[in-house]
This record gives sequence, structure tokens and C-alpha cells, in this order.
Amino acid sequence: METILIVDDEDILESLKIFLTKEDYRLLTAKCGKEAVECVRREHIDLVLMDIMMPVMDGIKATQLIRQITNIPIILLSAKSEDVDKINGLNIGADDYITKPFYLDVIVAHIKAQLRRYKHFGDVNKHTKLIILGGLTLDDTAKKVSVEGQPISLTPMEFGILKMLMRQPGKAFTSSEIYKNVWHDKPIGSESIIAVHIRHLREKIEIDPSEPRYIKVVWGQGYKMEDSNEKNI
Repeated sequence: METILIVDDEDILESLKIFLTKEDYRLLTAKCGKEAVECVRREHIDLVLMDIMMPVMDGIKATQLIRQITNIPIILLSAKSEDVDKINGLNIGADDYITKPFYLDVIVAHIKAQLRRYKHFGDVNKHTKLIILGGLTLDDTAKKVSVEGQPISLTPMEFGILKMLMRQPGKAFTSSEIYKNVWHDKPIGSESIIAVHIRHLREKIEIDPSEPRYIKVVWGQGYKMEDSNEKNI
């Protein structure tokens, strides 16, 4: 049974608890970001569903702190629907962003999608699957990535994007193609969302993100991995 931490100081928290309990999830609750961070440190959590606007510590700060502890999926809830707000949420480490008001069954669909992806990235297969590109190594069995032998920490979404690009070096993928492949959802607003994740990936895998060695922009087409010293095992 998966454990979901719901973080909200409004009445919607009780509605979410009732609805998600019927879906057979174990639920924990917190009324502010500070309580959420403490709960993540103390409990085994599979996913965090968190409002942005809260007292004591808001969801943005809490997400930043939780990302220092774990890469579990974080879905942010907010009444703000502008793209800049969504990008800000993704910038600080969230995996998904849902605007209020929303239907409860939509919340459940997003939760199930995020948990499926997170479980998939944690699965262990019988055969090791490595993709090597220059000094970049992706281990699809252990779900680990290293740069010049040094391990780096990626979120499930970042791992999914990197794996998609590394599997077909030299091929350009549009933002919509990447979004549909990794998120398995309609690519609405995908261009800005993918741009944020690509920037995060570059910051983690590139020596100089401003002059990337691996992830290249193909103007008018999308993104690709440079096809050099690539090897599959």
C-alpha cells in the first residue's frame, strides 16, 4: 500500500483524505510545509501532494527541502494557473502541477501516473542495461546516472528524459514528443515544461551548461544527444 502525504491548510484536505482513502492509499497529513518536511524525514512516503500557499512554510520552500532528502514524486496544488507559476514549481523540483479548482478524480489520475513512473524507475531487471555516451553513463537497471564516474541525483522525470534522448543519440525530439513519452499525458504547455527539465539536466550533467557537450538544441525541431562514443550493453 502506497503512502501519500497530503499537505494543505484548507478544508480541501479532508475531502482529499476521504476520496483517496477509498483508493486504498495510506494517508498522512500536514498543515504546513514545515510539518511536511519533518514527516518526510520521519516516515516512509511514496508521494507528496502539496499546496503552495500555506502558513509557517509554503510549498515552494518545502519542496526545495524535500528534494534534499528524497526524489519521491511531488505534486503541487495551486490556485495560480499562469505558465510562469507552473515553471516556478517545476524549477524548485516538483514533478507535477495541478491548478485549483480541480476534480478529485483528476487528482487520483495524476497520483497514479506519478506512482507508476516512480515504481518503474525503481524496478530491478534481470539483465544490466547500460547506455554510455562519452563520459555519461545511464544504468537502466539500477536507475542511476554518472558523469565521468561520479554519481548524480536525478528526479524520475529527468531520468526519463535523459534515457529517451540517450537511447537514440543524434535524433531530435520535439518537446511534445518528450512530454508524451515521459509524462504519458497530453503535451499542453510542454515546451516550457521540457525547457525547465532540460535546464536542470544540463546543470547536473554538463561541465559548462551554457556550452553543453551532451544535450543539444536543434532549432525548430527540439533536443538531441550528441552521437559520440555511444555504446549499448
